[in-house]
Order: sequence, then structure tokens, then C-alpha cells
Amino acid sequence: MSDIHDLIQVGLLERSYSIHFGENILSQVGEELKSKKFPSKLAIITNDRVFPLYGNQIKASLVTSGYECHFIVVPDGEQFKSLSTLESIYDQLIEGGFDRGCGILALGGGVVGDMAGYAAASFLRGIPFVQVPTTILSQVDSSVGGKTGVNHRLGKNLIGAFYQPKLVLIDIMTLQTLDPREIRAGIAEIIKYGVIYDANFFAWLENNVDKLLRLDSEALLHAVKRSCQIKADIVEIDEREGSIRALLNYGHTFGHAIEALCGYGEWRHGEAVACGMIVASKISQNLGLSDGGATRRIEELLRRFNLPIKVPIFDLKQYVEAMSRDKKVRAGNLTMVLNLGIGRAKLVPVSNVEDIFRTALPELEA
Repeated sequence: MSDIHDLIQVGLLERSYSIHFGENILSQVGEELKSKKFPSKLAIITNDRVFPLYGNQIKASLVTSGYECHFIVVPDGEQFKSLSTLESIYDQLIEGGFDRGCGILALGGGVVGDMAGYAAASFLRGIPFVQVPTTILSQVDSSVGGKTGVNHRLGKNLIGAFYQPKLVLIDIMTLQTLDPREIRAGIAEIIKYGVIYDANFFAWLENNVDKLLRLDSEALLHAVKRSCQIKADIVEIDEREGSIRALLNYGHTFGHAIEALCGYGEWRHGEAVACGMIVASKISQNLGLSDGGATRRIEELLRRFNLPIKVPIFDLKQYVEAMSRDKKVRAGNLTMVLNLGIGRAKLVPVSNVEDIFRTALPELEA
């Protein structure tokens, strides 16, 4: 057993919590929850892929610390991040006799974490929850910051709430069980942090591609922790995405449109974001906010991680329609996150959406 050897504090006054990092630390979940005086009756929400891997280990740790555990196992996949799955979670919570003195533990990737968090936010108007993310994507992004929710058939994450966890526990050894495609998709979100916030981190990623792809624990721990620190810094300033937090959506506007048009689950979220980053960088370049050198560096780094950089071919109007349903549309105008070279970004309101994307993506008009 390894010790938890690192933590980051997310400072949000009474909603503050810590992110714990380490290797082989799932066995300490029970101790950590007990130290936080977390409710003794727990619903562990996970999926049918993660449950066989870590369910018994988590249960043993919790039971040893005096917790009553009830597992709620949902199907694996973005297509199940839905209102119908959420309803089944509510059914099991009600049938299991859960009340306001109980809690939820999310064990899995971003889909599980988002749904479990929204279930916690909305069940009986709110019960506490903790995040135990098991994928790169969920460790560096969705488990931190309190965004919870489910997809609607007309758009991604349109139904949700801001609701902070009481604790995030990140065991990087869970990444060893991921398939290579899932690893690469998660790394796309790590690259995003370098583009929008930290040029030195982006350069570090360029120099550590091989280590990250072979899941070197020291490199992984650094990449995950730095990503979480950047997100924590931003969330502390802007918890509910009124300003700077929207920078974290870099690549997501077009990426979400790819996911919606291709059908949820066909493209991994990180794969779609990778394409979205290229599109955003080209638009930034066309508007004179960045240069071709930055776009080439982003493209090359994504290519080295074997991430897609060519958008799936749909009619441009279909993309524009999908983006019009994005949460970042206000009063009919789309606000895009555009990079200023490498290491900085800004929010840019866009009114002539179709023209701007047509210039960046001439292949859609061919």
C-alpha cells in the first residue's frame, strides 16, 4: 500500500475541498472519508466496466472503516449519460432508503462522475458526494470544479448543476487498466491546459510524449497534478463560469458538435476536443490573435499522441446548428475560447458563426 503523498486545496470558502493524489491509494478511501466525517451510508455509483476492477477493493476499504455500502452499477458509455439512466439511479436511491443523512461516491470516469454528481445535487435537493475518478479525463477535468449533469438528445451537458464534491481522491494506478484510445483521449484535455494557461507545461508535454504514452508513473503524476492545479486556480476565481472559467472550454464548442453529430459514444470526448482545438487555433490565426507556429505546434503534439486532427465531414450548416445549442450561446451569439499563441487564451464573441467556420474549414464546403 502506498501513501497519499500530494494534495491540492480547492479554495471555495465553505465549499472548499482537497484533491488527493497517489499510487495504489484506493484502499485508503474509507479512512479519508471517515476523517472528513462523511455520512456512514453510501451509494457507490459506478459502471459495469469499472465495478469488476475496483468494486471489491473500494467496498473492503469502506466496510473496514464502518461504512454501509450500496452499489449502483450503470452501463458504460457516453450514450448512457442520459435522463433515463439518471432516473434509474434515483429509483435505486429511493428503494434503498437513502435520505439526507446519506452520501454518494462516484467511482469511474467522467460519465459516472457527472451523473453521480448531478444525482447528489438533485436528490432530496442535495446530499454530499465524493469523486474517485479512474480515467485520465475524469482525473484532470470532470472530477474537479463541480460541474455535474447529463446529456440531452439535442446537446451535451444541457441538464446539470454546479455542485462541489467534498473530496477528490486520484489514484494514478487506475490508469494502467485503460485501453490506449482512452488514455490518448484523456491526454487531449491535458494538452488543453498547456495551450490556454501554461506555455512551460505545453513544452514539458512536448518533451514527455513517450513517457506519458507508456504510463510512466512520475510523468503521469506530474501531468495530472499540474492539470488539476490549473483547474483549481481557475475555479477558485470563477466557480460558476461567469468569466475566466469559460477558458476551460477551449476546443469544446466544436468538439461537442462533433459528438452530437456523430452520435454520443462514437467519438471519445477527448478525441472530439482535439479536433476542436485545431479548429479554434485556426480561427484564432485567421482573426490575427495567434500565428501559424502555434497551430503547427498544437497539431504536431496531438499527432504525436495519435489524436485526430481532421474533422468528420458533415455539412457546415449541421455544425452551426449543433453549436447554436451550445451552453455558451447567449442572446444568439456564440462565445468562443481562442488561444493567443501558446499559454494564453481569451473569450471572443462571434456573431458571423458560419462565415468564421467556413474560412477555417474549407474542406466542409468541398
